[in-house]
Amino acid sequence: MTVPAPRTAFVKRRRYRFDLRSTALFFVFLAVVVSVLGLAARVAAGALERRPVWVFVLVLIGVAGCLGLRRRWRVAGVARRAAAALDEAAREAAEQLEAPAVSSRQSAAEVVAVDYAAPTQEEVDYAAPTQEEVDYAAPTQEEIGYAPLTPQEFDYAALTPQEFEEAIAALCERDGCSGVEVVGGAGDLGADVVAVTPDGRRIVVQCKHYDESHRVGSQDLQRFGGTCFTVHEADVAVLVSTSDFTAPALEYAEQCGILCVNGETLEAWTDGTGPLPWDVAPEAGAAGATGCETAGAGA
Repeated sequence: MTVPAPRTAFVKRRRYRFDLRSTALFFVFLAVVVSVLGLAARVAAGALERRPVWVFVLVLIGVAGCLGLRRRWRVAGVARRAAAALDEAAREAAEQLEAPAVSSRQSAAEVVAVDYAAPTQEEVDYAAPTQEEVDYAAPTQEEIGYAPLTPQEFDYAALTPQEFEEAIAALCERDGCSGVEVVGGAGDLGADVVAVTPDGRRIVVQCKHYDESHRVGSQDLQRFGGTCFTVHEADVAVLVSTSDFTAPALEYAEQCGILCVNGETLEAWTDGTGPLPWDVAPEAGAAGATGCETAGAGA
């Protein structure tokens, strides 16, 4: 069987044609370049003739330029060598750091592999102490040497008006009153302490924390008398003061059936040497209450 011979690919060759226009433009450009270079050379020659020093300056500039290029090549070579050295050092440091990391991971694996178990109660040989072993009891009041403050220990002169009201409430509660409340404040209408006496009567107390030079006047009694019976429905009305009362105030209190307790009587009540206010309070009858209401309205 005859094998046909491969056909040779036909390659079309490009023929270069002569272009008059391109050639003319080339020679014109060349003439311009030569003219410019000649003009520059002529100007430079004229300048050198007028100023010979420029020859020396131009020579120095050329030499400096050559040295600068040479030095730049040297600096570039030094920089390449330094970069190669740093790269090598970084590789060595990475290899050295990798080795301890592997060893630390191995140590951690060894620690995890340790057979650990929490000690049992028998291993530590410890038991919580019982109450009998501790032998502890809370200290009594006599052991700590402390007792709550009682009304007998009140220094009324050193108290604030609010603390004075609380002290009077403590006295009432100590002596058997129930439902003791401190209601003094803005809008109290004359009542600072209210309570129920041991025999079931409602007692209303107004407190006046004055110094010895400031006595309770009749106006204070009139304001209290106008509300204690009609508003607060008191069976026993008491006005307690740390000072004393004026004569008109005592006269008005006697007419209305209000008990006045001055500083001396208050000390006797506190010490337990005097009578209780509700035991000696005058009876507040209908006539007395009506008289107090009228006088309080007139005040």
